Amino acid sequence: MYKITKKPFGYHLELGGFIEPAEMQKWVEESKATLTGQSGNFGVFVDMRNLKPLPPDSQHYMQEGQKLYKEKGMQRSVVILNDKITTMQFKRIAKETGIYNWERYIDASSNANWQKDGEDWIVSGKDPD
Repeated sequence: MYKITKKPFGYHLELGGFIEPAEMQKWVEESKATLTGQSGNFGVFVDMRNLKPLPPDSQHYMQEGQKLYKEKGMQRSVVILNDKITTMQFKRIAKETGIYNWERYIDASSNANWQKDGEDWIVSGKDPD
């Protein structure tokens, strides 16, 4: 399951459940359409609290999507997670795609202020770490 929503700071993405490669590919295509005409820098808030670890073929599409958002002007992103395995997976993917330095990870299970801390990072660069 995924959802893309335009916000004043940029984009809010929600990914949850077990995402098969076909659905992940559909997310990339919808992201391309959503980002058409995007100009200037923006932030991305990614809520993955309910996402299961991605299978290898889905990871390929996630990498493609991350590169797309960065190419279109993503300045900062924050990823909200609840699962240590998924967190490790997404840190590795971000390093492989070159967005790691612009991305922050917040464990919602241990941070009650995850929403505010995430938006503070995106909007004003206040590091949640």
